[in-house]
Amino acid sequence: MNFNWLDYLVIAVFFIALAVIPMLAALKAKSKDSLEYFKSAGSMPWWLLGISMVAATTSTNSANLFTEIVRRDGLSGNWVWWAFLLTGLLTVFVYSRLWVKSGATTDISFYELRYSGRPAAFLRVFRALYLGVIYNLVVMAVVLLGAIKIGVIMFGVSACTILAVTAVASLVYSCLSGIRGTIYTDFFLFTVVMIGAFAVMVYGVNHPAVGGWSAMMSNPAVLEKTRFMPDFTNVDTAVAVFVIPVAVQWWNVWYPGSEPGGGGYIVQRVLTAKSPDHALGGTLFFNLLNYALRPWPWFIAAFASILIFPDLESIRAAFPGVDPSLVGDDMAYPAMIKCVPNGWVGVVAASLMGALFSTIAAHLSMGANYVTNDVWKRFVRKGASDRELIFVARISSVLLMTAGCALAPLIESAKSGFDLMVQVGAGTGIIFLLRWFWMRINAWTEIVAMLVSFLCAVFFQLVWPHISATPLLFWHKLLWTMAVTTVAWLAAMFLTRPENPEVIARFRALVRAEGRDVGKGVLMAFVAAVVIFTFMALVARAVCG
Repeated sequence: MNFNWLDYLVIAVFFIALAVIPMLAALKAKSKDSLEYFKSAGSMPWWLLGISMVAATTSTNSANLFTEIVRRDGLSGNWVWWAFLLTGLLTVFVYSRLWVKSGATTDISFYELRYSGRPAAFLRVFRALYLGVIYNLVVMAVVLLGAIKIGVIMFGVSACTILAVTAVASLVYSCLSGIRGTIYTDFFLFTVVMIGAFAVMVYGVNHPAVGGWSAMMSNPAVLEKTRFMPDFTNVDTAVAVFVIPVAVQWWNVWYPGSEPGGGGYIVQRVLTAKSPDHALGGTLFFNLLNYALRPWPWFIAAFASILIFPDLESIRAAFPGVDPSLVGDDMAYPAMIKCVPNGWVGVVAASLMGALFSTIAAHLSMGANYVTNDVWKRFVRKGASDRELIFVARISSVLLMTAGCALAPLIESAKSGFDLMVQVGAGTGIIFLLRWFWMRINAWTEIVAMLVSFLCAVFFQLVWPHISATPLLFWHKLLWTMAVTTVAWLAAMFLTRPENPEVIARFRALVRAEGRDVGKGVLMAFVAAVVIFTFMALVARAVCG
């Protein structure tokens, strides 16, 4: 990819803005204490929260993942993640208010509000390290993989160089001014991301091999990929991409950004809201943008890629200098960038870096928050000063970034990374939905669920291929993991003592989760899901005909 002076100018302006915005956010902060650094002192409006959540969810790997799904399974293959809209809407209408009323500093600090004694303390530190370090590193590695694949194509530089630039930029932007600077910068980055995505879409559709919009949408190779609903005559595909996600995956799988009951960087942003109403509005805005609007430029670019690069050999032929092991269907999107002319190339490059930095920064901020508040402050230095806590958060970010860069080359592809993350969280989601209301759930329930789901994922990923010649489909592994994990946590719950009644009474008084309000929230989530899915179907019909 050849860059001219205009491309370099655009990229330079992008990096200047990336440095200036967090600095301005730091100057605007009314205080320099840890409450400001980790929660922006509860000052964020709904619209800014919603866009920040979308920016955190949108990574460089998003374009690769959507392209791989469309090329392999068609538009309907996206039900594997569209189904998580149901999870998100429950968070909007039921759980976002509960999180704000709980007064938790992080979603991990919830454990010592809901549970008590040593099991609660152990669960808090275990979950903080498990999600903030181990699981977080897997997510970051998948995101960085997308950066490597796109960076090799666009810049022709080594993976090490790409990782080094990503590390420096993400650390500066996430560490300088805490969550306030991260949220402000997310707004800028998401704007740049969408401009770049539209540029690739427009120039891809008008590529000579595509022949424009009408020619693309009437081409049989594209037409067979435009179904909004899967072909139910193909049972295996329909079960994998629709039945399992809609029937069980959305409520019984923990996945970053779509945690049942809310969690991770979604709750981190919810807890910065001005009020419960702003928390609700922000999460609703996020779900509308994330599922119904955001992905369409990438879907359309994926349709165009089918005609420009119809198979893997055509991608390899177009980029003979690229390591063949990196070439998969997810590589078609980086290849599409070759359709973009100079001037716009700089915008696209900036948009891809923006998608990368926003997601990496979100996970760095979340992981550092867990390590600082749920491990260091709670168990290591209870009397730590604000200055010390901010220092620990910044050191944690550096260490997480370093480890994520080391792990990235070990992930095979965007879809394999997505499958791994889904499987690791399988069987645990229902606990996160019920623990607010079913008081028989205790700390041991969650500990056993996390351990068993992780061990099942390791078994199917590393052990099963060596002990059986029969390959298992992804959804087979998912159902087995869910079943084993569910049996394990139910047994743990009933074989261990119930939670302390005083703790339960205090928790109920704190969150005030009344049955009528919860029922109303569930009904509103259902209605909103019908409306948004219908809107998505209408958009698909308008786009695809």
